[in-house]
Amino acid sequence: MSKQVLQPAGWAAPKGYANGVAASGRMVFVAGQIGWNSDSVFESDDLVDQVRQALLNVRAVLAEAGAGPQHICRMTWYLTDKRDYLARAADIGRAYREVLGREFGIAMTAVQVAGLIEDRAKVEIEVSAVIA
Repeated sequence: MSKQVLQPAGWAAPKGYANGVAASGRMVFVAGQIGWNSDSVFESDDLVDQVRQALLNVRAVLAEAGAGPQHICRMTWYLTDKRDYLARAADIGRAYREVLGREFGIAMTAVQVAGLIEDRAKVEIEVSAVIA
């Protein structure tokens, strides 16, 4: 896989993500993953716990394609509570690094939504990856 972080000259470097990514290879798309386990059961209503589980779910789906965190090019996070996300950013960052490592060359978007299909879900994360 060929992956290039796109950083326009003169722009301030973003923290924890990339402004853009160019890649070539086999594309893998991971549907939105929420914070429930493999039995579709929520073990926690805590945002950080749900982020960790959603990322574990993303990693498991990627593995089915022979991919890992290093292949992720794009992530979109849908959050039900922006204030909770911002207040817990350090804990969320730790959970991210715990599950995905220090993979920050990823174009990321995070948006607050009015709700998710599963009422207990606090976050949904979808991913696009490219592998050789």
